[in-house]
Amino acid sequence: MDYTRLSDANIITEQYMDSLLIEERLIDSVVADLSTTFLDEKFDMPVMTPAFSHLPNYNGREHNGLEEYSQAAKECNILNFCGMMENDQFKRLVDTGARTVRIVKPYADHAKVIDQMQYAESVGAFGIGMDIDHIFGENGADVVVGEEMAVQTTDMLRSYVEMTKLPFVVKGVLSVADAVKCADIGVKAIIVSHHHGRLPYAVPPMMILPQIKDALKSRGVEIIVDCGIATGADVFKALALGADAAAVGRSMLPSLEKDGAAGVAGYIRKVGSELRYIMSFTGFAHVEDIDDSVLHRM
Repeated sequence: MDYTRLSDANIITEQYMDSLLIEERLIDSVVADLSTTFLDEKFDMPVMTPAFSHLPNYNGREHNGLEEYSQAAKECNILNFCGMMENDQFKRLVDTGARTVRIVKPYADHAKVIDQMQYAESVGAFGIGMDIDHIFGENGADVVVGEEMAVQTTDMLRSYVEMTKLPFVVKGVLSVADAVKCADIGVKAIIVSHHHGRLPYAVPPMMILPQIKDALKSRGVEIIVDCGIATGADVFKALALGADAAAVGRSMLPSLEKDGAAGVAGYIRKVGSELRYIMSFTGFAHVEDIDDSVLHRM
């Protein structure tokens, strides 16, 4: 029988998220406030963009997709993330005015890792980070757009943290073990993610999230969740289970392709509006008040 790698982790993640039901608490509730503080900065909502790479110029527009969704992040006053790219492209994202975290790939060319991180800091990045879930491929080390990746040790990650004054973010944490290692070396935030199913049968980020939150209690590490986040309800569930914020991903691509920055801004605002609606329906006036007491497993 031919082996075909199915999107099993994404199906499992979607099913788990959909199994979480929400309890109403209407008496004495108020219209909720979406404003939030993340890494000591104020944002309009706890919704963030994904760390995408290599998006094209959709429909012949002047700016590519990376630049357009960064413009939307600026307009919506949310934290912006980006992934694999060269320095000149990153500079164009920073020039949009969006507060942007550059997530660098784990290149085998270590000098390139350092160069991209240092360049990001020099041109005004909000933060820098490392994408640890792109280290391995099916034949050993991964190769991404012709670039070979390399294993990342605790000492290597610590060296990145220590070389910058910016908040350092590790993307691709999907275990308590990795979360604790991140806290031990001074990482300021982690993204709990399986990178849209790179690991077959990966545990859903929201399933492992409460254990990670508990392990990081009082450690000063903030938590973002991604994978399958498409609605305000998804964001609400992530926050209730212990995240400080959630990142939309592929769900915003149709809006981006069709209408560019305006489309993404409209999509993000729709997610925020549903989040506010659900918070108001459950008696949570502020983002930091949300807890899992209103969640039930089907």
